[in-house]
Amino acid sequence: MSKTSIEWLPASLVNACSTSGDTMGTRYAARFHAPAGADLRSIVAELASGVTAVDDQMSNWKADSDLSRLNRAAPGDWVPLSANLATLLVRAIDIGRETGNAFNIGVGDLVNAWGFGPRGEHRSPEMPQGLPRPRPPVDELLEVDVAECRARKHGPVALDLCGIAKGFGVDELARVLDRHGIDSWLVGIDGELRSRGEKPDGSAWSVAVEAPEDERRAAMGVVELGDAAIASSGDYRHWIEIDGKRISHTMDPRISHPLQGTLASVTVISPVCADADAYATALLVLGENAGPEHARRLGLDALFVARAGDKLRATGTGFFGSA
Repeated sequence: MSKTSIEWLPASLVNACSTSGDTMGTRYAARFHAPAGADLRSIVAELASGVTAVDDQMSNWKADSDLSRLNRAAPGDWVPLSANLATLLVRAIDIGRETGNAFNIGVGDLVNAWGFGPRGEHRSPEMPQGLPRPRPPVDELLEVDVAECRARKHGPVALDLCGIAKGFGVDELARVLDRHGIDSWLVGIDGELRSRGEKPDGSAWSVAVEAPEDERRAAMGVVELGDAAIASSGDYRHWIEIDGKRISHTMDPRISHPLQGTLASVTVISPVCADADAYATALLVLGENAGPEHARRLGLDALFVARAGDKLRATGTGFFGSA
């Protein structure tokens, strides 16, 4: 269900618009300030259709999505794709290279095997048998032709874009507002957010960084975002318990196993939300020690929150360096 509200701000001569709706199994939201005369109905409709298109292209929960068709295709067969999906696959492969395979979109079978995918098959405290480890880098199994908007697999691989698609959806919301010349906005899907400019009163768009707690939603800090995106990845929202063991939905492609460690969440600020989304996942996989080292090497603004008994311990790089 979509929901939209509009308020005229006479002192600023702009409309304050807020709209939200369903997408990707969660909600998208956009708040923006548009000048008098802007076609607000058209903008709101384009925001909704933009995220719907991304979901239709990149969801492995939809049998007719571009991604699902690619997953079903036989190795060697070229599959036509949307330009968005072809572009995102290349970016996902690049981030996989940059992070030493800590980010790997070729874990769809592993996600399903542990019960987190659309065809969850197996739930066991032991690793399902027959799954390769470590996961080969995706560029060894997938060829993407961006110019022709197509891709083909060179071997069996099940692609899963859950670690980057929501971020891309946020970027699509941003592109819609930029196309309409809107220069003051905050858009998001779930906890992935991106902003532009300032509010009419000159204040910044402020967003909360969520504490990694299972039973409640609480902020552990607030960030004035500016022209940037922010995304978090953690073990505290999607997990299952098997035989008393907590099993995270995030997979470590290096060992073909759900994450098990002290690092509870990673938050990344980046110009592009798809990048922030993917890097947050990769740094979470790299862990409490290697993650910050890799973030410094890549020049990332990253916040790491680890569990120390019943307390939380925060460290950071870049913008978050004083955390």
